[in-house]
Amino acid sequence: MQAKRRQLSDRNIMVLFITPTMIILVLMNIYPLFYSLYLSFTEYSVISSTAPKWVGFQNYLAILSDARFWKHFAITGRYTVISVALQMLVGFSLALLIKEKFKGSGIITTLILVPMMLSPVIVGLFWRLMFNPSYGIVNYLLGFRNINTSPEWLGDPTLALWAIIIVDVWMWSPFVMLLSLAGLSAIPDYLYEAAAIDRAGPWFIFRRITMPQVMPLLLIAVLFRTIEALKQFDLVMGITGGGPGDATETVSVRLYREAFQGQFDTGSSSALAYIILIVIIAISNLYIRQLNKVREG
Repeated sequence: MQAKRRQLSDRNIMVLFITPTMIILVLMNIYPLFYSLYLSFTEYSVISSTAPKWVGFQNYLAILSDARFWKHFAITGRYTVISVALQMLVGFSLALLIKEKFKGSGIITTLILVPMMLSPVIVGLFWRLMFNPSYGIVNYLLGFRNINTSPEWLGDPTLALWAIIIVDVWMWSPFVMLLSLAGLSAIPDYLYEAAAIDRAGPWFIFRRITMPQVMPLLLIAVLFRTIEALKQFDLVMGITGGGPGDATETVSVRLYREAFQGQFDTGSSSALAYIILIVIIAISNLYIRQLNKVREG
């Protein structure tokens, strides 16, 4: 009887602690999610005194038929593909180098991890100063001493996107390196020993042993970094603000402008947010399917 009472008491304590958390989650996450979904089917501005007016799929059709949306989506896609690919290359290369223990490797590893610990807004402002053609250090390191002939990284539509990509790679390659190091450290030594006995070459060992063992973690890194790149906002606003013109205006920056600038078009911005969400979910499912295939193989 006492054990039963204690069990009921423990259950009551569990309910007592979990219930407030569930209520907060519902109020802070689930309710805004469904309410914003409702607003995406309405004509509504948060600064307007009029109630939301139901317009059906009109907001979605207007966005999908807008040439500017597809331009910004193409910019986001180009930025995502290039930045994630470079992060995989740089991060995995760093992991291969650091895996070989040497004097001072711990300090070097710590220093490499510093960029991903910084605030993206601070990083953006920091690199914005570094890209300045008058007193920035980037052009100086590249050998441009004359201000009149040095490239304007943030004023050239082509270079501006590359500037954001460079900063993103600098900041998040350490994340890929960490996951790659975890995969490399988990590879059993006997696999390499067996390959050495069979006199396998370095390329064969890398292709047949290293890559298959690390691939699941690399795909996880690709998944996380792709999701973050598709909704990139902080670095873009901190470095270029979407300029020059709209050369670096990603879909997240456009979402911000529609929601919090101009007419504060809450209905249209909610629809755009759900379009971005659907795209991210679709791409994530493709990565997860590929990850499952790799694990099963």
